[in-house]
Amino acid sequence: MATIKDVARKAGVSVATVSRVINGSPLTKSDTADLVKRTMRELGYRPNAAARTLVSKRSRAIGVVVADVSDPFFGSLVKHVDTIAHRQGHHLLIGNGYHDAAREKQAIESLIQNQVASLIVHSKALDDDTLRAFSEEHGSIVFINRLISGLEDRCIYLDNYRGAYLATEHLIEKGHRYVAYIGSSHPIEDTAQRQKGYEDALNTYRVTDETHPVMMAFDTPEETGGERAMAKLMTENEHLSAVFCYNDVMAAGAITALTDRGYRVPEDVSVVGFDDSLIARYLHPKLTSVRYPIEQMAALAAEQAIALSIQQPVPEEKGSYTPILITRNSVAKHSE
Repeated sequence: MATIKDVARKAGVSVATVSRVINGSPLTKSDTADLVKRTMRELGYRPNAAARTLVSKRSRAIGVVVADVSDPFFGSLVKHVDTIAHRQGHHLLIGNGYHDAAREKQAIESLIQNQVASLIVHSKALDDDTLRAFSEEHGSIVFINRLISGLEDRCIYLDNYRGAYLATEHLIEKGHRYVAYIGSSHPIEDTAQRQKGYEDALNTYRVTDETHPVMMAFDTPEETGGERAMAKLMTENEHLSAVFCYNDVMAAGAITALTDRGYRVPEDVSVVGFDDSLIARYLHPKLTSVRYPIEQMAALAAEQAIALSIQQPVPEEKGSYTPILITRNSVAKHSE
């Protein structure tokens, strides 16, 4: 006799999805529901009482998938999702994806199998088609820091390109012509978008030529990565006077590398970060940084995910955010 697991396996969906179809949940896409019903008929499966009550027993849990919850950026994301969740009587289950496709997929599948009411996913390694499939399987999924064609109403994202352009433009307007970029070695779209913003700003202001080359170094997006990348840049570019960093923690590492070598920030080298995380306000000097409004974005993601899970209208607030530059003390005017 066929079981609910047999139906799920043959249809290529989760047990939770089959249970939702059995219970007539509107959270499942019509195509997926039709596939499950057809598979049930083919296998001669008849739902029992346990299958019919599976969804109703689901906990009031929100699943959150991030790259690494120990990273301050993702820690802030999780904290602000939890604030909204707690206020509405939900709790969190967390999965780490580590910017790895297999790990991200495993984390999402595990949370779905744990019957979470809704999902907030920060995924950079999985392709759009895979994420669309998850969206069809679980009707209350919201994507953060990702724009997926066809799922724009489920996506909350920042214009990374614009943020990097603003940071580089600020350094150029302060008179810097030897402006370097420290980027992440992770092959994700944020890396490409921020590098593109940096390069386009240099080209727009015609800063680059034979005597003013593009200067870039890439490493892991953490303090030690920023430190190594800065050391490499200083060894290869004696005229360097400013650097834009992929994030604030890399900027912190860059400042350490500079001060350890006797350079003053910003008198000798100006530094700009990205994220405007808590560390930016406590570095010495205080760090000029591109603000990434992760608190507001995480709160909106939580509100949307919960609304979807209880079949309520989602907040009408747009999911696209425009970055702004927060100026502090790490940039000085440069004169040749």
